[in-house]
Amino acid sequence: MSAIAAPARSLDAAEAAAAAAPVSAAAGARRWRGLVLPAVAVLLWWAAAQLHLVNSALLVSPARVLATGWELAVSGRLWLALAASLAREVTGFSIGTVSGLLLGGLLGLWPRFARIVGPSFNTFKQISLFAWIPLISVWFGLGDVAKVVFLSLAALVPVVVNTCDGIRGTPAALLEVARVYGYTRRQTVLEVVLPAAVPSIFTGIYLALVYSWLATIGAEYLLVAGRGVGNLLIEGSEHFQMDMVIFGMIVLGTVGWFMNASARALERRIARRFGRA
Repeated sequence: MSAIAAPARSLDAAEAAAAAAPVSAAAGARRWRGLVLPAVAVLLWWAAAQLHLVNSALLVSPARVLATGWELAVSGRLWLALAASLAREVTGFSIGTVSGLLLGGLLGLWPRFARIVGPSFNTFKQISLFAWIPLISVWFGLGDVAKVVFLSLAALVPVVVNTCDGIRGTPAALLEVARVYGYTRRQTVLEVVLPAAVPSIFTGIYLALVYSWLATIGAEYLLVAGRGVGNLLIEGSEHFQMDMVIFGMIVLGTVGWFMNASARALERRIARRFGRA
C-alpha cells in the first residue's frame, strides 16, 4: 500500500504545481501591467522632445533629465538633499503617527474623553494645514524644528480620525461574543477591538505617509532655510533648469511609492500576526 501511496502523493504534488504555475504567471503579468502607463508616458515625452513639439526650454528630453540626475548623484547633492528630507519626514511622521494613535485610541475607547476633547479636535481638523505656517514660522523659526512640527500636524489628523473610527466601528456581534465568553475590558480591547480596527488604522497611516511627504516638500518651499529635495526644485525653478525640476519630481514620486509599499508590507505582517493570535 505504501508503494502505491507514494507515487499517488507525488502525482498530487505535480498536479498542484502545474495548477499553481499559470496562477503565478498571471500574477506576475498583473504586476507588470502597472508599468504600461509610465512606459507609454515616457515614450510620448521622448517623442515630443525629439520632434520639438514643445519648446525645449519647457520640456527637456528624458536623456537630459537622466544626465542631470546622474550629475546630482555623483556630486552628492542628491543624497544630501534626500537625506535631509527623509530625516524630517521620518521624524515628523513618527511624532504625528504616535500622537495620533494615542489620541485616536483615547477618543475611541473613552467616551468621557471623547465628549470633552472631541469637539475641540473636530474644530482643529477643519483648519487648513498651510494656515499654520505663519504661526509655526514665528514660534519655531525657519529651521528643521519648524518643518518637523509642520509634518507632525500633517500626519496627526488622518491617524486620529481613522484610529477612532476603526475602534468605534468594531462589529457589535464581536463585542457580544467577547461579553458572552467573559472577556475582561483589557482582553476585549487587545483581542477584539484592535484586530478589528487594524485596517482602518493602516488607512490612516497610509494617508499620514502621503500627507507628511507632501508636507515635507511644502515646508521646504515655504520655510526655505536648509537643504532638501524641495530646495532642489526651488533652485531648478529659479534658474529655469527644467531638467532638475523634473528629476526632483521623479525622485519625490519614487520615494513616496516606496514608503507606501513598505507600509502595505508592514500591514500584511501585522494582520497575519493578529490572525494567528
